[in-house]
Amino acid sequence: MKILVAGLGYVGLSNAILLAQNHHVVAYDISAARVQAVNERKSPLVDREIEQYFAEKQLDLTAVSDAASECADADYIIIATPTDYDPKKDYFDTSSVENVIEICLRAGTKGCFVIKSTVPVGFTKSVRQKYGYRKFLFSPEFLREGRALYDNLYPSRIVVGTDRGDAELRGLAAGFAHLLAEGALKKEIPTLITGTTEAEAIKLFANTYLALRVSYFNELDTYAEMRGLDTRSIIEGVCLDPRIGEGYNNPSFGYGGYCLPKDTKQLLANYKNVPENLIQAIVESNRTRKSFIASQVMHRAGYPQKQKICIGVYRLTMKTNSDNFRHSAIQGVIRCLEPYGAEILIYEPMAREKQHFGHEITTDLDSFKRRSDVIIANRMSPELADVTEKIYTRDIFKRD
Repeated sequence: MKILVAGLGYVGLSNAILLAQNHHVVAYDISAARVQAVNERKSPLVDREIEQYFAEKQLDLTAVSDAASECADADYIIIATPTDYDPKKDYFDTSSVENVIEICLRAGTKGCFVIKSTVPVGFTKSVRQKYGYRKFLFSPEFLREGRALYDNLYPSRIVVGTDRGDAELRGLAAGFAHLLAEGALKKEIPTLITGTTEAEAIKLFANTYLALRVSYFNELDTYAEMRGLDTRSIIEGVCLDPRIGEGYNNPSFGYGGYCLPKDTKQLLANYKNVPENLIQAIVESNRTRKSFIASQVMHRAGYPQKQKICIGVYRLTMKTNSDNFRHSAIQGVIRCLEPYGAEILIYEPMAREKQHFGHEITTDLDSFKRRSDVIIANRMSPELADVTEKIYTRDIFKRD
């Protein structure tokens, strides 16, 4: 079977590797650097499992910069291109997804499109109508940053959305679910075949619930910090209830990353003309948390009595073993710090630039420590152990 994967981000690359264990996979990306890295069996992303699989496994995988030459005879075309949220339109920017669809349809494909990019509820049904082509499925991803391939090899579940009234599409959906399970190391994976619109909603509601968890424990931490209480003890006591459990309970500077910020906003936009209070509150809670963190940091630094202050920002990346700067929570904190007028110095060894929105970036850790009056760290690191007196973090359990 031939499978085309469009997009070599975390979702696309991990799916390409998963499926290339048993099938011929061609990966397409507009980035020449990513295409070259994959063809040289080098991971263009930070993911240990991907690096290991490239080093140890025989994979039937090639990468190209031209999708048109490869999609005509593909059985499945997996679309995993970026869909950033556009706040002006209250809608995901789905142009990259539609661009791939149009390229492949012009090339005469008879294959089945599988959309894995996160899209608004109702999008898959709308593209069937727009392009007059039936073979569209939607299959959401539930991946953690830095663990994308691992989460494909050991998936929590497989969800494929189809037109349940169309026997051929039901068969294609079942076939695609089989391909995912075939490449996984986990056995007996819960699998759900549902409607495309329901599958789209599953993705947005699942991520919004995770954002709710993050926001809940962050607000618990805000309360404890302001009242002088022991956050750890409260969280441990709350989470001893098996109905609550320990997932997503470590306080942070807010939720961020590739999915949670945009998915919560998109779900909120989908609630237009539907009564709600909670979804709006989750989005607002994240903003409030970042503002609170900024005020606590400035208080720690001696503001307003002290005016000349250097706030050190330890890492822009979202999580351990991630190279994602985009929408990381600490960037929101930086924006909340800016009105105070403090100097902001960023330590980020993975940065390619010397500035980030006008703030200096350094790769010299020793200099960073010396110059900073207070160092904010969303997650602690052993390399900060010698300056603990300068650290402001809400990382209670020392994990993501």
